[in-house]
Amino acid sequence: MNTRARRRMLVTASLASVSALALAGCSSSGNASEEPSDEKITLTITTFGTFGYDDLYEEYESAHPNIKIEANNIDTGGNARTDAFTKIAAGSGLSDIVAIEEGWLGAIMEVSDTFVDLKDYGIEDRKGDWVDWKYDQATDADGRVIGYGTDIGPSGICYNGAAFEAAGMPSDRESVAELLNGDWENYFKVGQEYTDKTGKAWYDHSGFVWNSMVNQLDEGYYTADGELNVEGNDVLKERFELLGAATESGQSAAQAAWDWNGGKSFVDGTFATFVCPGWMLGVVQGQVEAGGGDASTGWDFADVFPGGAANWGGAWLSIPETSEHKEAAAELADWLTQPEQQVKQSTAAGNFPSTIEAQETLAADATPNEFFNDAPTGAILAERAKGVVAQFKGPDDSVIQENVFGPALSALDRGETDTQGAWEQALSLLNELVG
Repeated sequence: MNTRARRRMLVTASLASVSALALAGCSSSGNASEEPSDEKITLTITTFGTFGYDDLYEEYESAHPNIKIEANNIDTGGNARTDAFTKIAAGSGLSDIVAIEEGWLGAIMEVSDTFVDLKDYGIEDRKGDWVDWKYDQATDADGRVIGYGTDIGPSGICYNGAAFEAAGMPSDRESVAELLNGDWENYFKVGQEYTDKTGKAWYDHSGFVWNSMVNQLDEGYYTADGELNVEGNDVLKERFELLGAATESGQSAAQAAWDWNGGKSFVDGTFATFVCPGWMLGVVQGQVEAGGGDASTGWDFADVFPGGAANWGGAWLSIPETSEHKEAAAELADWLTQPEQQVKQSTAAGNFPSTIEAQETLAADATPNEFFNDAPTGAILAERAKGVVAQFKGPDDSVIQENVFGPALSALDRGETDTQGAWEQALSLLNELVG
């Protein structure tokens, strides 16, 4: 492990508020012998958020009586990052399969030798399965491929049709798509009309909207060649000011990220729209149900996104060098990411697949999603995926989003600062945490 990687590990652990850990334990166990195929073993897997894998685990265990899957799901991608880097720093504790999120893939690539090269397990034979940039993202500087692609994050707009109707606005999907078609300025213009009419918020909080606005740019917090790209970035600041003006005018509901008052804010009309990459559909449904709502609450999904195509998120399944069951783990990860399983995953959780065949299946499938007012969510996401190319994510991308802009935008949401003050707070945190 090189000096830069060691430094990054310490910074990551510090930002996650974990205790300092020695880095001497980063050795691999690459010489561990593989088990016979009929040996009874337990495979551990760590995912995060809403992966939709529960039924697939049962299906795999039924077909492989010698395999028991022990699953651990962490609530958010940020907490999963903390968990992964803490265990990498300790040199032990990682599951046989670890889900890696797009936002911290750049940091993982600095310690990519922690994970096996999946070319040793035949992933090159499947290279054509995925959209090319998904496979390329999981390839490190030495040409090692460290992840089986799961989903990508093409985005549409979730909206509460009942709230739109109460405001005298059109609520059918086609009309909403037409209403919101255009750039972010148009989205906030319509939002201001909604807020003025109802006295209620347009979006849940500024952080998620900001993440979507940044992800849509050709270059976000980093340039394509890996340089920090925040200070002096006029395009980024212009977008921040546009969002800030909308927030200052009452369009934000100032919700805490990943909380939403236990789901009640999705049910009681606290806000009317929500930025929705495919994987967020499962989050919305889970929050509505947690808040006491159901399909009749009125949430819908429109084939539109301000500014056009955007990708937020996506993940990979990786096999740590510390796994004692690398071959069996690779077989399971390979199976979970096959097109057939990706379609099932999408049905279970709304995640949009990264394999071309699965995408084509969903594009041709207009099956209505009962929870989202019978919206053909799979087909809509297939349409939203057109033109999507993932943005380069640097090593501290998720730190900048969550620990730099997150607090600044929360302060703006709560009225504790204005837009300029929030921008300056973000730059101060950037210099303190990232440098």
